[in-house]
Amino acid sequence: MTLQVTEQSFPKTVKSGIVILDFWASWCAPCRAFAPVFEAASARHPDVTFGKIDTQAQPGLAAAFGIRAIPSVAVLRDGVLLWLGSGALPGKQLDELVQRVRALDMAEVHKHARELAPKQEVV
Repeated sequence: MTLQVTEQSFPKTVKSGIVILDFWASWCAPCRAFAPVFEAASARHPDVTFGKIDTQAQPGLAAAFGIRAIPSVAVLRDGVLLWLGSGALPGKQLDELVQRVRALDMAEVHKHARELAPKQEVV
């Protein structure tokens, strides 16, 4: 089952666990073709949150992710954006993404993110 994600529900939705977001619009034919593939993946992975973001109704979220083409898919875990790509994905590729994200050591991801963050000097 997929959730409709809004600017209001977004923070709570992505706070923990694996979240896969589909950025779409009703006028987009490739988005409509991708919808059943996305829905089927959500049924195969009930422990993963699958959310849909209507780019027309939620332009702020689309802008925050820099969405320039739809459909686009974002993969997050514990609030960390791990992957963002445009285009409809085949079900097998969605499954592979889920497996890769499950296998990640998030302590290492957070450590690496801290290392990459710009150092702030105290004046």
